Amino acid sequence: MTPRILSTLSVPLLLSACAAPMASRQPPEPVTVGIVAINDFHGALEPPKQSVFMPDGKGGYVGVPAGGAAWLASAIDSVRARYRYSATVSAGDMISASQIASSIYLDEPTIGVMNRIGVDFNAVGNHEFDRGRDELLRMQNGGCVQFTTRKPCQLEAFKGAGFRYLAASTTKEDGTTLFPATGLKSFGEGKRKVTVGFIGLTLKGTPELVSPEGIKGLTFGDEAQAINAALPGLKAAGADAVVVLIHQGGKTADTPNPSGCDNFKGEITPILDRLDPGVDVVVSGHTHWAYVCNYAATDPARPILLTSAGVYGELVTDITLEIDPATKRVVSKRAANVVVQSQPYVASRGPVPNNDIVPTFQPRADIQAYIAPYVEAAREFADRPIGKLSGPAARRAPGDIDYGGPLGNLIADAQLAATTGAGAQIAFMNPFGIRASLVPAADGSVTFGMIYATQPFNNQLITLTLTGAELKAALEQSFADSGPEQFLSPSAGFSYQVNRAAPAGARISAMVLGGKPIDPAGRYRVTASEFLAKGGDGFTELAQQREAVVGARDIDALEAWLKAVPPRRVPEESRVTGR
Repeated sequence: MTPRILSTLSVPLLLSACAAPMASRQPPEPVTVGIVAINDFHGALEPPKQSVFMPDGKGGYVGVPAGGAAWLASAIDSVRARYRYSATVSAGDMISASQIASSIYLDEPTIGVMNRIGVDFNAVGNHEFDRGRDELLRMQNGGCVQFTTRKPCQLEAFKGAGFRYLAASTTKEDGTTLFPATGLKSFGEGKRKVTVGFIGLTLKGTPELVSPEGIKGLTFGDEAQAINAALPGLKAAGADAVVVLIHQGGKTADTPNPSGCDNFKGEITPILDRLDPGVDVVVSGHTHWAYVCNYAATDPARPILLTSAGVYGELVTDITLEIDPATKRVVSKRAANVVVQSQPYVASRGPVPNNDIVPTFQPRADIQAYIAPYVEAAREFADRPIGKLSGPAARRAPGDIDYGGPLGNLIADAQLAATTGAGAQIAFMNPFGIRASLVPAADGSVTFGMIYATQPFNNQLITLTLTGAELKAALEQSFADSGPEQFLSPSAGFSYQVNRAAPAGARISAMVLGGKPIDPAGRYRVTASEFLAKGGDGFTELAQQREAVVGARDIDALEAWLKAVPPRRVPEESRVTGR
């Protein structure tokens, strides 16, 4: 007998009902809420020509083509359709390091896409700060005031994000947060009403990952402290479940399983270990890795559900919360990553077709129509031929993760050539700055759009002087405790060896330039991107800025290198050995 029926009955009938079985006194059924989560979208308006690797059911693995804004929208719609109540969230890096059709328009179309998809909250990530504080505030609030070298509102008036940015650990000069720390969303009515609270924040190490000028005056605090401090306020405001959106993460074993958690480790682990047990779910990002972890297996006192949806909208995390409206607690939670299978493409190792191991989504028509003018307008830049390449240049060598591969070597060679006038002898490329492999057309032709996909940051090159000892110290920072390992790709003529088993500070050896060992007391002219040269990615030894000369932009250097010798040979030699 439901409350609605009882309210229409007379008093005698109500008394009679009291003698009936206790069905009316049974606890209410849990309220189901779906949390639809993404992270690290990076302005991937078009399919990024990358794969999600899945177990094929035969003991092997298969790559599934995935991503693209219109396909992502359809996948999110399909997940939402499973729920009466849902929220859609993002764990940061929604913008910047983007595809050319989004990047040259200051990521305004990415915000427009997410408005149409219906995102509720987005945590600020480190890349949200790439163009500085004022431009990030414009992303939230809208408007056409120019804060960068590129003109805003080129194709339409920019109205800003319809969703709310959250920044629990990023504070301004006056101690207040740059954006709200938390947000709430309620579902249902009366005794069946439940509320989910959200806390959003970026990693403490953001200052090492962005230009200092853009974040001047901002403080990036401890992640766990910020989360725990925000929790009581959310509970007091009525939150029955708490979901953290944090731009920090980890990685699992190399065995592909987007919903697995084998051998999980990463910078987020010590954060989780300090969280208040009142946190129910942590949606993470930053590492571009996909996983679903029950953290209770690691710490029974913290039964947190930890998720990440990889990168570029290739996956959507489907999270189910069962909330008891009487006790105001989460009684069940589970999650799985859904592959956003889109359209086939040709990779550096050959064609990647669709696969019926998972469903293929159709692009959502309104999203396709919205991004079409941006994609078409960007063709003027993207389709311009710039040279030829002898073959595909992969961003990773087979079996490698953080070494830069042949493409890292190619970019380093280009940067060295562009700065010889400043006396450059060595150039370095950071693998994390390489966003995609460079795959030329069948005849070897390379367009500007292709190289922009590999380096969408528009960093200027800086040539500076280091001693041999300082050079070694910089390479030793590949093992810095503050972030994941990555080994700088050197230009031709320079090589070094790595030994992870050696003690800290002694893992780099056999540094050779032009066939001669590096002299610790010698002085060498070294080129790197502005980001690296100012200590980005933890390479603070490069921030000496001694005799610094500012040169061309990284993308212009690569274009000139490819144009000078058609076809340019892809450097396949290994310049970093050991490991």
